[in-house]
Amino acid sequence: MLLDGGHLIDEALAAGVRLDAVLVADADADRLARYREAGAQIYRAAPAVLDAASPLRTPSGIVALAAWTPAPLASIVRGRQALAIGLVDVQDPGNVGGVIRSADALGATGVAAIGQTADPGGWKAMRGAMGSTFRVPVARDSLDAALAAAASACVRPLATVASGGTPLDAADLRGPVFVLLGNEGAGLPEAIVERAGGRLHIPMRTGVNSLNVGVTAALILYEARRQRAKL
Repeated sequence: MLLDGGHLIDEALAAGVRLDAVLVADADADRLARYREAGAQIYRAAPAVLDAASPLRTPSGIVALAAWTPAPLASIVRGRQALAIGLVDVQDPGNVGGVIRSADALGATGVAAIGQTADPGGWKAMRGAMGSTFRVPVARDSLDAALAAAASACVRPLATVASGGTPLDAADLRGPVFVLLGNEGAGLPEAIVERAGGRLHIPMRTGVNSLNVGVTAALILYEARRQRAKL
């Protein structure tokens, strides 16, 4: 995977992620020494070369290639306090990264990228997560495998819907749950909602029928954290 920026590279290193190569125009000597000690090859390059290597409009001046492997599904739904998010066919990698960031900040046990969801190891998702991908388990698999893992761990699946579910402020999120969120346009297909069983929705004022998937995930995780703090 490609990491752009010293902060993200430092986060990867702190989490024990292997750095293969670092391309840099100019950087702090102590930082480069840490990268070398971790086994990374350091390459100095002209700004024009870094501009070509970086996917950003305004390159940070340092990029790296690193090795990252998704976590097993079982790790995100493990334990009596499991609080996992499943992203089903979420297209925007920025949204994927934002959900991973919220999962880290609000105490989720993991995130699963399901089906055609954007690669959580892609540069844009990594940048959106700001290092949280290295701290919270992130899995990638099929819907069948994700639901099977939840069932095996006795974790209750919940599907988010625009209306007709249990309102978020009335839902009991104190037990182990696996919350499924659909893509930015259509949400979750009815067939998936039926497979999940439980339905959850966020009440909104008349005329507004949806929220950004990242905002939805953050609200649900915050409510679950609030409820569990009272246990």
